[in-house]
Amino acid sequence: MEWKREWKTLASIIIGFLVCYYLPVGSARFDNAVMEALHLAKWYAEEHVLLCLVPAFFIAGAIAVFVSQASVLKYLGAKANKILAYSVASVSGTVLAVCSCTILPLFAGIYKMGAGLGPATAFLYSGPAINILAIILTARILGPELGIARAVGAVVFAVIIGLLMHLFFRREEMDKAAAQAMMPEPEVARPLWQNVLYFAAMIGILVFVNWGKPDHPTGLWNDVYTHKWLITGLFSVAFGVILMTWYGLPRWQVALAAVPAVILALAFSNHPTLAFVAGFVGLSALISTREDENGEWFRESWGFAKQILPLLLFGVLVAGLLLGRPGHEGIIPSEWVSRAVGGNSLAANFFASFAGAFMYFATLTEVPILQGLIGSGMGKGPALALLLAGPALSLPNMLVIRSIMGTKKTVVFVSLVVVMATAAGMIFGTFF
Repeated sequence: MEWKREWKTLASIIIGFLVCYYLPVGSARFDNAVMEALHLAKWYAEEHVLLCLVPAFFIAGAIAVFVSQASVLKYLGAKANKILAYSVASVSGTVLAVCSCTILPLFAGIYKMGAGLGPATAFLYSGPAINILAIILTARILGPELGIARAVGAVVFAVIIGLLMHLFFRREEMDKAAAQAMMPEPEVARPLWQNVLYFAAMIGILVFVNWGKPDHPTGLWNDVYTHKWLITGLFSVAFGVILMTWYGLPRWQVALAAVPAVILALAFSNHPTLAFVAGFVGLSALISTREDENGEWFRESWGFAKQILPLLLFGVLVAGLLLGRPGHEGIIPSEWVSRAVGGNSLAANFFASFAGAFMYFATLTEVPILQGLIGSGMGKGPALALLLAGPALSLPNMLVIRSIMGTKKTVVFVSLVVVMATAAGMIFGTFF
């Protein structure tokens, strides 16, 4: 066995040496691809880590601490009522306007708490796929038939993928259900309605701080965008009151933690992200050293961050290297993509779903990208295939899913999404 380890080490060294030796440094396409990887990572850090992932980590940590395991098992566990479990999981995206990466801490939270594989993966798919804002934008820009097909397809996909994941791994799920049946009923620390308001405040912060600017400068969506930081601030105030009233944090400490955020909000009103970050820094400083459930909340949140964030950033770098940012090119020329998705052939639909699964789409960016591809000759079938596979998956997303539920389940999950998106594209393209 010792010599096998040494041979593996030698092989790794040789492969690493050959990769470095033959790096095409100086080639215009390779050098540009490296810059695209760095640009995409920078953009991701600016737009998603602070505003999307930080709140999501705190929500995931709160799920692990403040949501009773009995509640998760009742609604999403391996022995839960299937109609209820899949109904809850498959429409979650209408509330969570998140991308394929932001959903990961939330998925990790409910999966860790004992959610069945089927409902958990239905939630994992539906979170970014059934974004109500994205569906409305799809219908408005790409046509009502694509918008309706995307909405219906995403809900149906979530249920079918969850059921198939449960079927494929039913032996493990049966063992999990048997173990859950032997668990004692835990004590409930506070009424359900208090926890509901607590999570509603955090989800409100996550949703409105990421509210995107609409195309039209008038209307309800634009009014919400104009006042999104005010709305976020009101949710933050409500959250602070909840922490003081029901979660045992001293009022003077909460007020002290909020002071830097208030000062920055008033002094730098044109840079509200500073106040937002200061609020989470103050919250972290407030709860990180506590020995009660609030301290456990911080430790769980930090645990999710350590597990997920490095993989996400690495995946973003690789995705940027291969495919570049929207509107830019990586190693793979964009003209290859445009040529490969023309018409409604099986190859075009499969390529659209496969490529979409590995690309990273921030929330709502898939629509203008598709608009450009359709203008370049992309068929309606491949367009739907990309809409059903792309927002729900990405290379960074896959790396994290693997760390949560293992290689085998991840491969099956990704394969189901790609195959079903391909089939849906073929069917849609036949009629439209």
